[in-house]
Amino acid sequence: MIAILGAGKMGEALLSGVLRAGRRPSELMATARREERAALLRERYGIEIVTNVEAARRASTLVLAVKPQDMGVLLEEIGPRIPAGTLVISMAAGITSAFIEEHLPENVPVVRVMSNTPVLVDEAMSVISAGSHAGEEHLKLAEELLTPVGKVLRIPESLQDAATALSGSGPAYFYYLVEAMVDAGILLGMPRAAALEMVIQSAVGAAVMLRDSGEHPVLLREAVTSPGGTTIAAIRELEKHGVRAAVLEAIEAARNRGRELAGG
Repeated sequence: MIAILGAGKMGEALLSGVLRAGRRPSELMATARREERAALLRERYGIEIVTNVEAARRASTLVLAVKPQDMGVLLEEIGPRIPAGTLVISMAAGITSAFIEEHLPENVPVVRVMSNTPVLVDEAMSVISAGSHAGEEHLKLAEELLTPVGKVLRIPESLQDAATALSGSGPAYFYYLVEAMVDAGILLGMPRAAALEMVIQSAVGAAVMLRDSGEHPVLLREAVTSPGGTTIAAIRELEKHGVRAAVLEAIEAARNRGRELAGG
C-alpha cells in the first residue's frame, strides 16, 4: 500500500501517474488538509482518503509531499506511529534525510526526492538520494514509483540542493526565456499568438533533438550557426550582455537560497 501525504499539485500528479502506470486505486491512499480537496481526490481517482496517522500505520510506502515548512509538524504527528520496515519517500525541497530520520523509529529507510512540475505531463526530472538506512531495494522502489511520471536519476544527497536549483527550478528558467523571445517577436511586429506558437514549437523541437540525438548542445547550436549569418549575430549579443555568466550566477543563487531555506 502506497500513501501520499499532502496530495497537492505534485502529490496528485504523482498519484495520477502511478494509476496510469497500472496500479489499482485499492493500492493507494492519500491525505488532504481540506475536506473539499479530499472529496475531489476521492471522486476523481476512486482512492481512499485517510488521516495522516492512519496512513502512517497502514502503508508500506509513505510519500511525504507536504510543503517544507509543514514537514516538522507532520513528522511529529506520524513519526512514532510508523512501523519498522516502512519506506519513507520525501519530496520536500531542502529537507534532509537526516532531519526526517531524527523523527522516525530507528533504522526506518528514507529516500529523498527532488522532482519538478513537468510531473503533471509525465515529463518530470526526479533525482533521488538514499538516507543512511536506505539500500538498493529502497532506491529501486522509489524509481518504480517515479519512472511513470518522467526520468529518474540517482545522486548523492550532498548534490540535492544543486539539483533543486538546476532541475527543480529549471522549468521556470525556460519559461522566462520563452517569455523574452515572445516579447522579441512582438517587438519585431509579430502577433503575440503567432510568436508564442513559434517559440514553443522551437523549444519542443530543440528539447527533443537534445534528448534523442545524443549530440552535445554545442554541436547542435553550431549546426544552426552559419558563418556571418543571423544566428551568430544573435549569439554575439547574448555573449556581449553576459547571458551565460548570468545563468551561472542565477543557478548558484538558487542553490544558495535552497541552503538558507533548509537551515530555517
